[in-house]
Amino acid sequence: MYVGALELDVLLGDVHSLKQKRSVVRPIVAELRRRYEVAVAEAGHLDLHRRALIGVAAVAVDVSHVQDLLDSCERLVTARPELQLLAARHRIIGPNDD
Repeated sequence: MYVGALELDVLLGDVHSLKQKRSVVRPIVAELRRRYEVAVAEAGHLDLHRRALIGVAAVAVDVSHVQDLLDSCERLVTARPELQLLAARHRIIGPNDD
């Protein structure tokens, strides 16, 4: 079993309140969850209205499948015109990791 985690640090465009931030982030989280069947949550920068940290987790038998899922999630977020991806961090834990 392999577990993959992806942290996406994003800068939101024309957002002036936490309410507007939620209206941008919530559909992205829902689309990632629906399209790729991964666990997703807004995991950081909760008090900043123009930044968001989106966390994605995936579990699979094959390391290449986990990597493909995380890469696809990153591409989907990168393609969104209303935000800018500042950083993406991938981590994969496998059966030989302690």
